[in-house]
Amino acid sequence: MTNTINELNKILDEADCLVDETKINEALDKMASQITADLSDKLPLVLCVMNGGLIPTAALIERLNFPLELDYIHATRYGMETEGTQLNWLSYPQTSLKNRHVLVVDDIFDQGHTLEAIQKWLEEQGTSSVHTATIINKLHDRKTNMQPDYVGTDVVDRFLFGYGMDYKGYFRNLKGIYAIKGS
Repeated sequence: MTNTINELNKILDEADCLVDETKINEALDKMASQITADLSDKLPLVLCVMNGGLIPTAALIERLNFPLELDYIHATRYGMETEGTQLNWLSYPQTSLKNRHVLVVDDIFDQGHTLEAIQKWLEEQGTSSVHTATIINKLHDRKTNMQPDYVGTDVVDRFLFGYGMDYKGYFRNLKGIYAIKGS
């Protein structure tokens, strides 16, 4: 189904803003402080999980005032859908991972399957350490056993979009985190 501009604008107009720009910036500052304490002397490789991690990664690395390298990985369970099961690897990092301290940045920690699979794959590549960060932790009891090392803020279990997260491919660019009306 193709969304029209009117349909998309209605979704946004009716959505609830759960985390505004000020709260996102506070969360990013807190995460950056923790990451700096842990990784500033390690010459880390920061891996952005595309596409959702693009906005949070950019905002986070602007706050990290130490030498780091940046690359990306594209692994998704969702694609353009609202649910997914099988992890689909679309792109692997181009930077050597052997003996590297890696920081993986994604938009949301929902159930954890994607981040857990990425972390496991990176560990199998001979990294020295793998740290994980997400701007959002969705609160519910359907999670894997892993937990991100750095979390910006907790959000209720609703369908979210904005700040990297999309609604049918749209709205990743919003400066807040929104929930679909009625979700």
